[in-house]
Amino acid sequence: MTRSGNIIDSIKKGTPNHYQPLPVVLSEGDGCWVKDVAGKSYLDMLSCYSAVNLGYKHPKLTKAITTQLDTGLTACSNAVYNDKQIFNTKLAEFCGYDKALVMNTGAEAVETFIKLARKWRSLNRVRVGGIGDTAEDDAEIIVCANNFHGRTTTIISFSSELLYREGFGPQTPGFRIIPYGDIKALEQAINFKTAAFLVEPIQGEGGINIPPQGYLSEAKQICAQKGVLFALDEIQTGFGRTGKMFAWEHEDAKPDVLILGKSLGSYIPVSAVLADKEKMDAVFTPGTHGSTFADNPLACAIGIAVLEVFSAEGSKLLANVSKNGRWFTKQLKGIKNPHIKEVRGRGLFVGVELLPEAGGARRFCEALVQLKPSGIICKETHKNVIRFAPPLIIAREELEWAVDRIRQVLEN
Repeated sequence: MTRSGNIIDSIKKGTPNHYQPLPVVLSEGDGCWVKDVAGKSYLDMLSCYSAVNLGYKHPKLTKAITTQLDTGLTACSNAVYNDKQIFNTKLAEFCGYDKALVMNTGAEAVETFIKLARKWRSLNRVRVGGIGDTAEDDAEIIVCANNFHGRTTTIISFSSELLYREGFGPQTPGFRIIPYGDIKALEQAINFKTAAFLVEPIQGEGGINIPPQGYLSEAKQICAQKGVLFALDEIQTGFGRTGKMFAWEHEDAKPDVLILGKSLGSYIPVSAVLADKEKMDAVFTPGTHGSTFADNPLACAIGIAVLEVFSAEGSKLLANVSKNGRWFTKQLKGIKNPHIKEVRGRGLFVGVELLPEAGGARRFCEALVQLKPSGIICKETHKNVIRFAPPLIIAREELEWAVDRIRQVLEN
């Protein structure tokens, strides 16, 4: 058995089999490339589910981490230190909001938003269509089918994916699921209980699903008219993934509440919820929310560095994403395979959907990772979709190299 095989078997003995990783054991990364324990190289076209947008071993990010570690300081969320103030202020300004509430994981940020939406409605007794006040604890949040916002108990309660929910009941009430991209369904779903509409600009885990043009801007308008919070989960799409800094910019649909994660911290778990001062100050009073390691010194240090990189290099990065994304999508659409149903994407967030008779996307992802002398790392989603999301810094030459090998696997 190979060294990778031994390590994988050892991991299976010590941890539940709750993930189905690709058959490779990674040891280091640099730029858009990673190596396994045997020294084989792979072009990473997953980017840790869009967390590593700036690539591996970015000099400014690694310096920020090592410099902070050298201070020897760690602190819980009720402590005050300079980087905490700098990061929160910079993040709010960068995103165009009054305040940012920093957490650790994307799911934690979504849970934070749920609390915000429910209590904001409770404080304001939102009136919809003149119906009037309602009970404090009957708030509903509208979400979309095929959503993915995390795997905590509350969040899986509004997932339409049976695998995520089955056996983990009782489910948390207070959510209504509507079809994704259906603006009329949203209009019809809003009632006197509705506190917010939570949606992904593009559904990543759902299969790189892109709503009709104008959907987000119409949804924002309807929510404003009905007194309902419009919230976007940009955990995967934020920070340049789609060719705009944030995906809402494609339609000028700035949300009332913006949820971020993944690439905000790149190598360190960092997430955030952003909103205006009125909502943040009214909802989150002392003792109502918190997390021990939220905006810890290491998280703040890398968060500041990420914002500085995007502030200095954002225009160049976004141009690269838009140009390379269009080229990459076009090349994938030209692959000759009768089992390809559709290629869709925006920027460097691209999915190849296969017909059921193709035998699932997993086998193609495994074939790509097993290529020699170098492989490609990508991941299946929703069984029949191959997802590609390389670092934003990827060069055209690297994409050309990848396309040649993707074509080789899909056509043969």
